[in-house]
Amino acid sequence: MSQAAIDGVLADRRGWIETQRRRQLPRLGLDELAVSEAEGRTRARQLVSELAEKEAGRMGVSYRRIRIGGQRTLWGSCSGKGTLSFNWRLLLAPPEVVQYVVVHELCHLRVPNHSRAFWTLLERHCPHWRRQRAWLREHGAELLAFRPSD
Repeated sequence: MSQAAIDGVLADRRGWIETQRRRQLPRLGLDELAVSEAEGRTRARQLVSELAEKEAGRMGVSYRRIRIGGQRTLWGSCSGKGTLSFNWRLLLAPPEVVQYVVVHELCHLRVPNHSRAFWTLLERHCPHWRRQRAWLREHGAELLAFRPSD
């Protein structure tokens, strides 16, 4: 490919490139946190467990157990057997974002897919979910990249 062709591709994709570069820049100040992974997992378990218990009662659903992991791409999941799994790095997100992820997974206990029925149920129990999902989409890569200094 010639230099002119390369320059053309870069010019055409400049907006996308700038967006991707902005997403990679640290904006949350996570490097300054003095939290070990073990402490993060413990605190995440406490926070998520409290939220799940409260929200499950409000929603009229029940789960089997909660698992805290270090997933590389997921914030949460719900197994067919009722196990809710959450990424410990959620602890680094604002409380309303954590609540959204917990409610999202609890909704999967009723609707195990992302059909229209699922989104309607989520809207009923978490009316501002779009704002929380947008926050995760904007800052999620930075949270997932966080490596504690154990």
